Amino acid sequence: MERLPGFRDFYPEPVPQGGLWSADTRRYIFEKWRAVARSYGFREYDGPPLEPLDLFTTKSGEEIIAQLYNFTDKGGRDVALRPEMTPTLARMVAAHERNYRKPIKWFALPQLFRYERQQKGRLREHFQLNADLIGETDTAADAELIALLIDCLRTFGLTDKDFVIRLSSRSAWRDFFMAHRGDPGREYEFYQVIDKLEREEPESNTEKLQALGFALAEIQAFIGEAKPTPELAGMLENLAARDLAGYAKVDYGVIRGLAYYTGVVFEAFDRTGEFRAIAGGGRYDNLVKLISGGKADLPALGFGMGDVVLRELLQARGLLPQMGMGLDAFCLIQDEALRPESLKLVQGLRSAGLAVDYPLTPAKPDKQFKRALELKPAYTLALERPPGEALRARVKNLRTRQEVMLQPEEIAGYVRANQPSEPQP
Repeated sequence: MERLPGFRDFYPEPVPQGGLWSADTRRYIFEKWRAVARSYGFREYDGPPLEPLDLFTTKSGEEIIAQLYNFTDKGGRDVALRPEMTPTLARMVAAHERNYRKPIKWFALPQLFRYERQQKGRLREHFQLNADLIGETDTAADAELIALLIDCLRTFGLTDKDFVIRLSSRSAWRDFFMAHRGDPGREYEFYQVIDKLEREEPESNTEKLQALGFALAEIQAFIGEAKPTPELAGMLENLAARDLAGYAKVDYGVIRGLAYYTGVVFEAFDRTGEFRAIAGGGRYDNLVKLISGGKADLPALGFGMGDVVLRELLQARGLLPQMGMGLDAFCLIQDEALRPESLKLVQGLRSAGLAVDYPLTPAKPDKQFKRALELKPAYTLALERPPGEALRARVKNLRTRQEVMLQPEEIAGYVRANQPSEPQP
């Protein structure tokens, strides 16, 4: 029995073979994401992975159904696995926005599902960091979100030599479209063409743009000028004040294909162009109103960063640390007469917040030590009771090979005070 195409199994380290996904690496990425989001004052939320189908068709139209895992449930409801998190967020905020002070700063780590063609950096499911800021129109909010995105990448050891945030504006493109007398009924179609400019052949782009009344040369000239709008200029000044200006640039080649964006849009790319977009987002000031049927009307902006491309990038840059078991200690039971005392010690250390393992059944000392090495704990512990003396523990640091003799009640404090540093890539 094999897993479905486009889905992943996550194994504990060490993974059985190359090409498999590591649950430890996933946890590492999640912990980094959570730590940075919380440092910016964002609060974590979540929603159901199964939603009413019309939550997504209301936002994106009936054509999105071809990309969904959707079905009719036993209650006769048309439902779908969530392909993105923003509609769920809009629904949740619209229902209870009066109970939260503005601006609302929330983040989530959802698993998302899309039935589409698999390719490098894109599967049929992935995990994603979603960060959204709701209830603020000032560009300071946009800059705050961009800074969060930058720091979410920097926390993994990536620098301005590795990635860039390409800033653009739907407002700038809308002004361009209207100034060139574009057909208002085909504005979104125009955005779709711009969104695919870098992925389509020039001949195809020329043909599609001519059908809309535009020339490829004038589009390329507008992109090449890269003149920042006032909103983008304000964001760049804000980022410069944080010493983050080197991570962002104005690039109208970015427009984002989703219809609900209304203002600033952006994408993060590796500077070599080897990978798909690492992250993307923008301002969607009308979505909460749309989802709520006009009952709530709040400006909003956000971004999503998937785990698939990020993991590929970190691996290519050698920035994934060596993953271990994360055990603080392994308790060797070399004298079975001391098993009751050893169990008491193990339970006490676990109650103190340490991760500790031990041999469940009697085994030779060398076999126990081999097992300990496989689990990669920071320390091994072994209780001893010399004749006529009190119980004591031999505590060995497996990295330095240094040994100390301690009373059982001293072990938790000693291990906690001498924690090894986090493995470095």
